[in-house]
Amino acid sequence: MGWLWHALAIAGSMTWQILWALILGFGLSAIVQAVVRRESVVSLLGDDSARSLVAATGLGVASSSCSYAAVALARSLFRKGASFTAAMAFEIASTNLVVELGILLALLLGWQFTVAEFVGGPIMIVAVAVAFRLTLRRRLVADALDQANRGRAGSMEGHAAMDMSVTGPGSFGRRLTSSRGYTAVSHIFVMEWAAIWRDIAGGLLITGALAAWVPESFWRGFFLTGHPVLAGVWGPLVGPVVAVVSFVCSIGNVPLAAVLWNGGISFGGVVSFIFADLIILPILNIYRKYYGWRVAARIAGTFYASMVLAGYAVELLFQATGLVPGQRHAQVIEAHISWNYTTWLNIGFLAVAVALVARFLRTGGPSMLKAMGGGVGDQPGAHDHGGSHDHSGSHEQGGSHEHGGHGAAQRGREA
Repeated sequence: MGWLWHALAIAGSMTWQILWALILGFGLSAIVQAVVRRESVVSLLGDDSARSLVAATGLGVASSSCSYAAVALARSLFRKGASFTAAMAFEIASTNLVVELGILLALLLGWQFTVAEFVGGPIMIVAVAVAFRLTLRRRLVADALDQANRGRAGSMEGHAAMDMSVTGPGSFGRRLTSSRGYTAVSHIFVMEWAAIWRDIAGGLLITGALAAWVPESFWRGFFLTGHPVLAGVWGPLVGPVVAVVSFVCSIGNVPLAAVLWNGGISFGGVVSFIFADLIILPILNIYRKYYGWRVAARIAGTFYASMVLAGYAVELLFQATGLVPGQRHAQVIEAHISWNYTTWLNIGFLAVAVALVARFLRTGGPSMLKAMGGGVGDQPGAHDHGGSHDHSGSHEQGGSHEHGGHGAAQRGREA
Protein backbone atom coordinates (compact mmCIF):
# COMPACT_ATOMS: atom_id res chain seq x y z
CA MET A 1 0.00 0.00 0.00
CA GLY A 2 3.02 2.28 -0.07
CA TRP A 3 2.14 3.43 -3.60
CA LEU A 4 -1.30 4.57 -2.45
CA TRP A 5 0.04 6.31 0.63
CA HIS A 6 2.59 8.18 -1.49
CA ALA A 7 -0.15 9.55 -3.75
CA LEU A 8 -2.36 10.54 -0.80
CA ALA A 9 0.59 12.18 0.95
CA ILE A 10 1.25 14.38 -2.09
CA ALA A 11 -2.44 15.30 -2.33
CA GLY A 12 -2.57 16.10 1.40
CA SER A 13 0.57 18.19 1.28
CA MET A 14 -0.71 20.25 -1.63
CA THR A 15 -4.03 20.75 0.14
CA TRP A 16 -2.25 22.20 3.16
CA GLN A 17 -0.12 24.42 0.96
CA ILE A 18 -3.04 26.04 -0.86
CA LEU A 19 -5.72 26.03 1.86
CA TRP A 20 -5.36 29.64 3.01
CA ALA A 21 -5.37 30.88 -0.58
CA LEU A 22 -8.62 29.06 -1.29
CA ILE A 23 -10.31 30.55 1.78
CA LEU A 24 -9.06 34.03 0.88
CA GLY A 25 -10.21 33.76 -2.72
CA PHE A 26 -13.68 32.49 -1.89
CA GLY A 27 -13.99 35.06 0.87
CA LEU A 28 -13.22 37.94 -1.49
CA SER A 29 -15.63 36.53 -4.05
CA ALA A 30 -18.38 36.28 -1.42
CA ILE A 31 -17.85 39.90 -0.38
CA VAL A 32 -18.24 41.13 -3.95
CA GLN A 33 -21.28 38.98 -4.67
CA ALA A 34 -22.91 40.18 -1.46
CA VAL A 35 -23.12 43.75 -2.76
CA VAL A 36 -23.42 43.31 -6.55
CA ARG A 37 -26.99 42.76 -7.67
CA ARG A 38 -27.58 40.07 -10.34
CA GLU A 39 -30.01 42.33 -12.19
CA SER A 40 -27.31 45.00 -12.40
CA VAL A 41 -25.08 42.50 -14.15
CA VAL A 42 -27.73 41.71 -16.78
CA SER A 43 -28.33 45.39 -17.52
CA LEU A 44 -24.69 45.84 -18.55
CA LEU A 45 -24.52 42.85 -20.90
CA GLY A 46 -27.20 43.70 -23.44
CA ASP A 47 -25.09 43.38 -26.59
CA ASP A 48 -21.70 42.23 -27.87
CA SER A 49 -20.11 45.68 -28.00
CA ALA A 50 -16.65 46.28 -26.61
CA ARG A 51 -18.20 48.08 -23.63
CA SER A 52 -20.44 45.11 -22.78
CA LEU A 53 -17.57 42.65 -23.14
CA VAL A 54 -15.37 44.70 -20.83
CA ALA A 55 -18.22 44.85 -18.31
CA ALA A 56 -18.81 41.10 -18.67
CA THR A 57 -15.13 40.40 -18.07
CA GLY A 58 -14.90 42.65 -15.03
CA LEU A 59 -18.10 41.33 -13.48
CA GLY A 60 -17.01 37.77 -14.17
CA VAL A 61 -13.73 38.37 -12.39
CA ALA A 62 -15.65 39.74 -9.41
CA SER A 63 -18.18 36.89 -9.28
CA SER A 64 -15.88 33.89 -9.07
CA SER A 65 -17.67 30.59 -9.65
CA CYS A 66 -16.96 26.95 -10.13
CA SER A 67 -17.15 25.88 -13.76
CA TYR A 68 -20.56 24.22 -13.46
CA ALA A 69 -22.12 27.17 -11.64
CA ALA A 70 -20.55 29.62 -14.12
CA VAL A 71 -22.07 27.72 -17.05
CA ALA A 72 -25.49 27.68 -15.37
CA LEU A 73 -25.23 31.36 -14.47
CA ALA A 74 -24.30 32.27 -18.05
CA ARG A 75 -27.49 30.60 -19.28
CA SER A 76 -29.50 32.43 -16.63
CA LEU A 77 -28.06 35.78 -17.74
CA PHE A 78 -28.73 34.93 -21.40
CA ARG A 79 -32.36 34.08 -20.66
CA LYS A 80 -32.84 37.36 -18.79
CA GLY A 81 -31.67 39.48 -21.71
CA ALA A 82 -27.88 39.38 -21.77
CA SER A 83 -26.19 38.98 -25.13
CA PHE A 84 -25.07 35.39 -25.77
CA THR A 85 -21.52 36.57 -26.49
CA ALA A 86 -21.41 38.71 -23.34
CA ALA A 87 -22.76 35.80 -21.29
CA MET A 88 -19.97 33.58 -22.63
CA ALA A 89 -17.38 36.26 -21.83
CA PHE A 90 -18.78 36.45 -18.29
CA GLU A 91 -18.55 32.66 -18.02
CA ILE A 92 -14.91 32.58 -19.15
CA ALA A 93 -13.89 35.38 -16.80
CA SER A 94 -15.71 33.97 -13.77
CA THR A 95 -13.69 30.75 -13.92
CA ASN A 96 -10.37 31.72 -15.53
CA LEU A 97 -9.68 35.29 -14.39
CA VAL A 98 -10.38 35.05 -10.68
CA VAL A 99 -8.34 35.92 -7.62
CA GLU A 100 -8.11 32.43 -6.13
CA LEU A 101 -6.85 30.97 -9.41
CA GLY A 102 -4.16 33.63 -9.64
CA ILE A 103 -3.06 33.06 -6.05
CA LEU A 104 -2.79 29.30 -6.54
CA LEU A 105 -0.84 29.71 -9.77
CA ALA A 106 1.62 31.98 -7.97
CA LEU A 107 1.97 29.57 -5.05
CA LEU A 108 2.42 26.38 -7.06
CA LEU A 109 4.00 27.49 -10.34
CA GLY A 110 5.26 31.05 -9.92
CA TRP A 111 4.07 34.61 -10.39
CA GLN A 112 4.74 34.46 -14.13
CA PHE A 113 1.81 32.09 -14.53
CA THR A 114 -0.48 34.45 -12.66
CA VAL A 115 0.49 37.24 -15.05
CA ALA A 116 -0.03 34.83 -17.97
CA GLU A 117 -3.54 34.08 -16.69
CA PHE A 118 -4.53 37.74 -16.76
CA VAL A 119 -2.88 38.30 -20.14
CA GLY A 120 -4.21 35.18 -21.81
CA GLY A 121 -7.77 35.41 -20.45
CA PRO A 122 -8.66 38.68 -22.24
CA ILE A 123 -7.04 37.34 -25.42
CA MET A 124 -9.31 34.31 -25.25
CA ILE A 125 -12.38 36.46 -24.64
CA VAL A 126 -11.59 38.73 -27.59
CA ALA A 127 -11.00 35.71 -29.83
CA VAL A 128 -14.34 34.19 -28.79
CA ALA A 129 -16.16 37.49 -29.37
CA VAL A 130 -14.66 37.93 -32.85
CA ALA A 131 -15.43 34.33 -33.79
CA PHE A 132 -19.03 34.61 -32.61
CA ARG A 133 -19.47 37.94 -34.42
CA LEU A 134 -18.35 36.30 -37.66
CA THR A 135 -20.06 32.93 -37.38
CA LEU A 136 -22.94 33.04 -34.89
CA ARG A 137 -26.04 34.06 -36.82
CA ARG A 138 -29.26 35.51 -35.42
CA ARG A 139 -31.26 32.36 -36.20
CA LEU A 140 -28.77 30.19 -34.32
CA VAL A 141 -28.88 32.51 -31.28
CA ALA A 142 -32.68 32.45 -31.36
CA ASP A 143 -32.65 28.65 -31.44
CA ALA A 144 -30.23 28.62 -28.52
CA LEU A 145 -32.56 30.91 -26.55
CA ASP A 146 -35.54 28.69 -27.29
CA GLN A 147 -33.59 25.68 -26.04
CA ALA A 148 -32.36 27.58 -22.96
CA ASN A 149 -35.93 28.56 -22.09
CA ARG A 150 -36.92 24.91 -21.83
CA GLY A 151 -35.07 24.92 -18.52
CA ARG A 152 -33.34 21.55 -18.91
CA ALA A 153 -31.25 20.82 -15.84
CA GLY A 154 -27.50 20.75 -16.12
CA SER A 155 -25.57 21.06 -12.85
CA MET A 156 -25.61 23.55 -9.97
CA GLU A 157 -28.83 25.14 -11.27
CA GLY A 158 -30.04 26.20 -7.85
CA HIS A 159 -26.71 27.79 -7.00
CA ALA A 160 -26.71 29.81 -10.21
CA ALA A 161 -30.30 30.97 -9.63
CA MET A 162 -29.73 32.29 -6.11
CA ASP A 163 -29.04 36.01 -5.83
CA MET A 164 -28.14 36.82 -2.24
CA SER A 165 -26.78 40.32 -2.71
CA VAL A 166 -27.74 42.96 -0.14
CA THR A 167 -29.44 45.99 -1.60
CA GLY A 168 -30.86 49.14 -0.09
CA PRO A 169 -29.49 52.50 1.05
CA GLY A 170 -25.99 52.99 2.30
CA SER A 171 -22.46 52.69 0.99
CA PHE A 172 -20.67 49.52 -0.03
CA GLY A 173 -18.94 49.36 3.35
CA ARG A 174 -22.11 49.99 5.34
CA ARG A 175 -24.06 47.26 3.55
CA LEU A 176 -21.17 44.84 3.82
CA THR A 177 -20.62 45.35 7.56
CA SER A 178 -24.32 45.18 8.41
CA SER A 179 -25.90 42.09 9.91
CA ARG A 180 -27.50 41.30 6.55
CA GLY A 181 -24.16 41.73 4.82
CA TYR A 182 -22.39 39.35 7.20
CA THR A 183 -25.11 36.75 6.68
CA ALA A 184 -25.02 37.12 2.88
CA VAL A 185 -21.22 36.72 2.82
CA SER A 186 -21.44 33.60 4.96
CA HIS A 187 -24.09 32.04 2.73
CA ILE A 188 -22.23 32.76 -0.50
CA PHE A 189 -18.92 31.60 0.99
CA VAL A 190 -20.26 28.22 2.10
CA MET A 191 -22.21 27.59 -1.08
CA GLU A 192 -19.18 28.42 -3.24
CA TRP A 193 -17.22 25.81 -1.29
CA ALA A 194 -20.08 23.32 -1.61
CA ALA A 195 -20.12 23.90 -5.36
CA ILE A 196 -16.43 23.39 -5.94
CA TRP A 197 -15.06 21.02 -3.30
CA ARG A 198 -15.42 18.01 -5.60
CA ASP A 199 -13.35 19.75 -8.28
CA ILE A 200 -10.66 20.67 -5.78
CA ALA A 201 -10.58 17.22 -4.20
CA GLY A 202 -10.59 15.52 -7.58
CA GLY A 203 -7.79 17.72 -8.87
CA LEU A 204 -5.64 17.10 -5.81
CA LEU A 205 -6.18 13.34 -5.90
CA ILE A 206 -5.46 13.11 -9.63
CA THR A 207 -2.37 15.25 -9.14
CA GLY A 208 -1.17 13.07 -6.28
CA ALA A 209 -1.64 9.95 -8.37
CA LEU A 210 0.12 11.34 -11.43
CA ALA A 211 2.97 12.82 -9.40
CA ALA A 212 3.50 9.53 -7.55
CA TRP A 213 2.91 6.99 -10.30
CA VAL A 214 3.77 8.55 -13.68
CA PRO A 215 7.50 9.07 -14.28
CA GLU A 216 8.61 12.42 -15.64
CA SER A 217 10.23 10.59 -18.56
CA PHE A 218 6.74 9.81 -19.87
CA TRP A 219 5.71 13.46 -19.75
CA ARG A 220 8.96 14.61 -21.35
CA GLY A 221 8.34 12.29 -24.28
CA PHE A 222 4.68 13.19 -24.56
CA PHE A 223 5.39 16.92 -24.55
CA LEU A 224 8.31 16.62 -27.03
CA THR A 225 10.78 18.30 -24.70
CA GLY A 226 13.68 17.13 -26.88
CA HIS A 227 12.43 19.41 -29.68
CA PRO A 228 11.91 22.92 -28.27
CA VAL A 229 10.21 24.37 -31.34
CA LEU A 230 7.85 21.43 -31.73
CA ALA A 231 7.17 21.48 -27.98
CA GLY A 232 6.09 25.12 -28.23
CA VAL A 233 3.70 24.26 -31.05
CA TRP A 234 2.43 21.04 -29.46
CA GLY A 235 1.83 22.32 -25.91
CA PRO A 236 -1.10 24.69 -26.51
CA LEU A 237 -2.72 22.17 -28.85
CA VAL A 238 -2.58 19.23 -26.47
CA GLY A 239 -3.05 21.10 -23.17
CA PRO A 240 -6.83 21.43 -23.56
CA VAL A 241 -7.07 17.80 -24.66
CA VAL A 242 -5.45 16.68 -21.40
CA ALA A 243 -7.90 18.86 -19.48
CA VAL A 244 -10.90 17.46 -21.36
CA VAL A 245 -10.06 13.83 -20.61
CA SER A 246 -8.97 14.50 -17.01
CA PHE A 247 -12.45 15.87 -16.10
CA VAL A 248 -10.82 18.33 -13.66
CA CYS A 249 -12.20 21.85 -13.79
CA SER A 250 -12.09 25.24 -12.10
CA ILE A 251 -9.16 25.79 -9.78
CA GLY A 252 -8.89 22.05 -9.25
CA ASN A 253 -6.75 21.85 -12.38
CA VAL A 254 -3.98 24.08 -11.02
CA PRO A 255 -2.25 21.27 -9.07
CA LEU A 256 -2.37 19.11 -12.19
CA ALA A 257 -0.90 21.99 -14.19
CA ALA A 258 2.05 21.95 -11.79
CA VAL A 259 2.66 18.28 -12.57
CA LEU A 260 2.44 18.93 -16.31
CA TRP A 261 4.83 21.88 -16.06
CA ASN A 262 7.38 19.79 -14.20
CA GLY A 263 6.86 17.12 -16.86
CA GLY A 264 7.78 19.43 -19.71
CA ILE A 265 4.66 21.01 -21.20
CA SER A 266 5.33 24.41 -22.72
CA PHE A 267 4.49 27.67 -20.95
CA GLY A 268 1.68 28.36 -23.41
CA GLY A 269 0.52 24.78 -22.98
CA VAL A 270 -0.04 25.40 -19.27
CA VAL A 271 -2.14 28.47 -20.11
CA SER A 272 -4.34 26.63 -22.62
CA PHE A 273 -4.69 23.73 -20.16
CA ILE A 274 -5.86 26.05 -17.37
CA PHE A 275 -8.42 27.71 -19.64
CA ALA A 276 -9.87 24.37 -20.82
CA ASP A 277 -12.01 23.84 -17.72
CA LEU A 278 -15.03 25.02 -19.71
CA ILE A 279 -14.84 22.28 -22.36
CA ILE A 280 -14.41 19.16 -20.24
CA LEU A 281 -16.76 16.35 -21.27
CA PRO A 282 -19.46 16.80 -18.58
CA ILE A 283 -19.73 20.53 -19.37
CA LEU A 284 -19.92 19.87 -23.12
CA ASN A 285 -22.94 17.70 -22.37
CA ILE A 286 -24.47 20.54 -20.35
CA TYR A 287 -24.02 22.91 -23.31
CA ARG A 288 -25.94 20.38 -25.41
CA LYS A 289 -28.81 20.42 -22.92
CA TYR A 290 -28.79 24.20 -22.56
CA TYR A 291 -28.39 25.33 -26.17
CA GLY A 292 -28.77 22.32 -28.46
CA TRP A 293 -26.20 20.32 -30.42
CA ARG A 294 -25.37 22.96 -33.01
CA VAL A 295 -24.59 25.74 -30.56
CA ALA A 296 -22.83 23.33 -28.18
CA ALA A 297 -20.52 22.26 -31.02
CA ARG A 298 -19.93 25.93 -31.91
CA ILE A 299 -19.05 26.73 -28.30
CA ALA A 300 -16.67 23.76 -28.04
CA GLY A 301 -14.85 24.54 -31.28
CA THR A 302 -14.66 28.27 -30.66
CA PHE A 303 -13.48 27.88 -27.06
CA TYR A 304 -10.83 25.34 -28.06
CA ALA A 305 -9.47 27.49 -30.88
CA SER A 306 -9.44 30.61 -28.69
CA MET A 307 -7.60 28.94 -25.80
CA VAL A 308 -5.01 27.52 -28.20
CA LEU A 309 -4.58 31.01 -29.67
CA ALA A 310 -4.23 32.47 -26.17
CA GLY A 311 -1.60 29.85 -25.37
CA TYR A 312 0.42 30.71 -28.46
CA ALA A 313 0.12 34.45 -27.83
CA VAL A 314 1.26 34.13 -24.22
CA GLU A 315 4.12 31.83 -25.23
CA LEU A 316 5.43 34.28 -27.84
CA LEU A 317 4.95 37.35 -25.66
CA PHE A 318 6.57 35.88 -22.57
CA GLN A 319 9.44 34.37 -24.55
CA ALA A 320 10.10 37.76 -26.15
CA THR A 321 10.13 39.51 -22.77
CA GLY A 322 12.16 36.82 -21.01
CA LEU A 323 9.41 36.03 -18.51
CA VAL A 324 9.18 32.29 -19.11
CA PRO A 325 10.70 30.58 -16.04
CA GLY A 326 14.01 28.91 -16.77
CA GLN A 327 13.50 26.14 -14.22
CA ARG A 328 10.69 23.65 -13.77
CA HIS A 329 10.32 23.36 -10.02
CA ALA A 330 6.58 23.72 -9.43
CA GLN A 331 5.54 23.06 -5.83
CA VAL A 332 3.99 19.61 -5.91
CA ILE A 333 4.92 18.38 -2.43
CA GLU A 334 6.64 19.59 0.72
CA ALA A 335 8.66 17.19 2.83
CA HIS A 336 6.70 18.02 5.98
CA ILE A 337 4.42 20.56 7.61
CA SER A 338 6.43 23.10 9.55
CA TRP A 339 5.74 26.30 11.48
CA ASN A 340 6.22 28.60 8.54
CA TYR A 341 4.07 31.35 7.06
CA THR A 342 1.81 28.78 5.34
CA THR A 343 0.86 27.20 8.66
CA TRP A 344 0.15 30.53 10.33
CA LEU A 345 -1.91 31.72 7.36
CA ASN A 346 -3.88 28.48 7.34
CA ILE A 347 -4.67 28.81 11.04
CA GLY A 348 -5.80 32.42 10.64
CA PHE A 349 -7.98 31.82 7.59
CA LEU A 350 -9.44 28.62 9.04
CA ALA A 351 -10.64 30.70 11.99
CA VAL A 352 -12.35 33.07 9.54
CA ALA A 353 -13.90 30.11 7.72
CA VAL A 354 -15.21 28.64 10.98
CA ALA A 355 -16.86 31.95 11.86
CA LEU A 356 -18.54 32.14 8.44
CA VAL A 357 -19.73 28.54 8.61
CA ALA A 358 -21.16 29.12 12.08
CA ARG A 359 -23.08 32.16 10.80
CA PHE A 360 -24.30 30.11 7.84
CA LEU A 361 -25.64 27.37 10.12
CA ARG A 362 -27.38 29.85 12.42
CA THR A 363 -29.16 31.75 9.64
CA GLY A 364 -31.02 29.13 7.64
CA GLY A 365 -28.18 28.25 5.32
CA PRO A 366 -28.63 24.45 5.29
CA SER A 367 -32.12 24.74 3.79
CA MET A 368 -30.71 26.80 0.92
CA LEU A 369 -27.84 24.39 0.47
CA LYS A 370 -30.28 21.58 -0.31
CA ALA A 371 -31.53 23.52 -3.32
CA MET A 372 -28.13 24.12 -4.90
CA GLY A 373 -28.32 21.30 -7.41
CA GLY A 374 -31.95 21.89 -8.30
CA GLY A 375 -33.73 24.37 -10.48
CA VAL A 376 -34.44 27.09 -7.94
CA GLY A 377 -35.69 30.14 -9.80
CA ASP A 378 -34.47 28.78 -13.13
CA GLN A 379 -37.74 28.14 -14.89
CA PRO A 380 -39.06 30.89 -17.13
CA GLY A 381 -40.87 33.47 -15.08
CA ALA A 382 -39.50 32.17 -11.79
CA HIS A 383 -38.01 34.44 -9.20
CA ASP A 384 -34.41 34.77 -8.15
CA HIS A 385 -33.28 34.55 -4.59
CA GLY A 386 -33.41 38.31 -4.24
CA GLY A 387 -30.78 40.38 -2.51
CA SER A 388 -33.24 42.61 -0.71
CA HIS A 389 -34.19 39.87 1.70
CA ASP A 390 -33.90 40.47 5.35
CA HIS A 391 -30.81 38.55 6.39
CA SER A 392 -31.42 39.33 10.00
CA GLY A 393 -34.23 39.00 12.48
CA SER A 394 -36.33 35.90 12.04
CA HIS A 395 -34.10 34.71 9.21
CA GLU A 396 -31.18 34.54 11.57
CA GLN A 397 -33.18 32.13 13.64
CA GLY A 398 -33.33 29.74 10.72
CA GLY A 399 -36.02 31.30 8.52
CA SER A 400 -35.82 31.02 4.79
CA HIS A 401 -35.28 33.71 2.20
CA GLU A 402 -38.25 35.50 0.78
CA HIS A 403 -38.52 35.59 -2.99
CA GLY A 404 -38.44 38.83 -4.89
CA GLY A 405 -39.67 39.03 -8.46
CA HIS A 406 -37.45 40.17 -11.27
CA GLY A 407 -38.72 40.09 -14.85
CA ALA A 408 -36.76 38.13 -17.43
CA ALA A 409 -36.31 39.97 -20.69
CA GLN A 410 -35.21 37.37 -23.18
CA ARG A 411 -33.86 38.02 -26.61
CA GLY A 412 -31.13 37.00 -29.04
CA ARG A 413 -29.05 39.88 -30.34
CA GLU A 414 -26.12 38.70 -32.39
CA ALA A 415 -26.16 39.32 -36.11
